[in-house]
Amino acid sequence: MANWSESERHASRHQAHRGKGIGFAQYKNRAAYAAVIVELEVEDSIRLLRAWCAADAGLVVNPDAVINQLEGGIIQSASWVLKEQVRFDTESGGPIDWETYPVLRFSEVPEIAIELVEGDSDIPLGVGEATAGPTAAAIGNAVSRALGLRMRDLPLTRERIMAKLLAH
Repeated sequence: MANWSESERHASRHQAHRGKGIGFAQYKNRAAYAAVIVELEVEDSIRLLRAWCAADAGLVVNPDAVINQLEGGIIQSASWVLKEQVRFDTESGGPIDWETYPVLRFSEVPEIAIELVEGDSDIPLGVGEATAGPTAAAIGNAVSRALGLRMRDLPLTRERIMAKLLAH
């Protein structure tokens, strides 16, 4: 789906500020399996270009609902990883305000492709937030590939990236 090949994996390390990363997990140890690949660029900030997901959800009764759930999980996870952070006012002990709370904008949502893999299960597996963990891992791995260093603190803001690059 993502045209991931051995030669591309090695070549992407040398493409300045661009990378692909992969993440895979089984949701809650008994539910759907999801693999996510993300392609992104890092310039002033991280820009998601594309996301691909292959998921085994067991017996799928409503494919559109499953695809929508997986897409929503990718978008929500991308927002957590790239933007979301509660800031506190030290005087009041509470959030500064919720109106400026950063979330991924529609203009920042990447192109997403979902493929449902036919499994051998004759029971539906829960999809819930099956793409949350794999998407976060895929973004982290793609950033590592694009920059040549591993980011470990979320969200992956411009300030954190610059600090890591300067310390590296």
